[in-house]
Amino acid sequence: VDAVVLLSHNGMDVDLKLASRVTGIDFILGGHTHDGVPLPVVVGNAGGKTVVTNAGSNGKFVGVLDIQFGASGISGYRYRLFPVFANLLAADSTMQAHIDKVRAPYLDTLNEPLATAESLLYRRGNFNGTFDQVICDALRVEGDAQISLSPGFRWGTTVLPGQAITMEHVMDQTCITYPETYVREMTGENIKLILEDVADNLFNKDPYYQQGGDMVRLGGLDYSIDPGAGAGQRIADMQLDDGTPLEAAKNYKVAGWATVGSQSPGAPIWDVVADYLRREDTARIKKLNTPKIKNVAGNPGIA
Repeated sequence: VDAVVLLSHNGMDVDLKLASRVTGIDFILGGHTHDGVPLPVVVGNAGGKTVVTNAGSNGKFVGVLDIQFGASGISGYRYRLFPVFANLLAADSTMQAHIDKVRAPYLDTLNEPLATAESLLYRRGNFNGTFDQVICDALRVEGDAQISLSPGFRWGTTVLPGQAITMEHVMDQTCITYPETYVREMTGENIKLILEDVADNLFNKDPYYQQGGDMVRLGGLDYSIDPGAGAGQRIADMQLDDGTPLEAAKNYKVAGWATVGSQSPGAPIWDVVADYLRREDTARIKKLNTPKIKNVAGNPGIA
């Protein structure tokens, strides 16, 4: 064996810790946390060094690793992010024909214009995004709920201001294998426990306890978060849109989707969002429920 290369879906923080503890791995080409890392990180360990990389997400880059071998093994390497400009790359004709054939029966449904975007709609933030807010607003309106919860994952096509939001846009924002929605009563204490559990999954100081993903998105509820605090101590200042503090013992009507444990009883999320947009005609973000992030001064990820 001239080189050991790990293709990882652990996430950048986990890969960095793994590289410091596990010997014999020369390179890690990683994913999961969507980090576009232009320069590789060289990690020392008891057996030598491991080069850790991550090539971003959504097909924006290809991570290119060139390894040079000498008489005694690896003598050098070069790593770079190769940008992918899809509009400048000719499609493979055979593959394009196959895609066109598969899509043909569904084009009328996918191309249906549901509403017009008033502002830029995207899903890229760690805590929220404007298309996340559209999904949360749809859940609240369609479910007649005070609060909505939406899972924190970041993919889907960005929609420009003034552009028609089609059914395909909604599908590529929401299309998963457990899309069912729910409306149920939750206490303020239970809502806080959910937020604390997700936050610990993201910000635990030990990378091996981080499972990746992003913070659950909220509609109708604001809060503050201190990522560096301990488990159960990160979430505070929880209040409804009208400024009313959330009470631990009080029940609230909550709508959501994407339950992992058991199937929810409601319609799939894409139908809920589509119905909401058809009635709204214009997708307007009245309030973006983004939390206040505490004690992050100097963090290069905060703009």
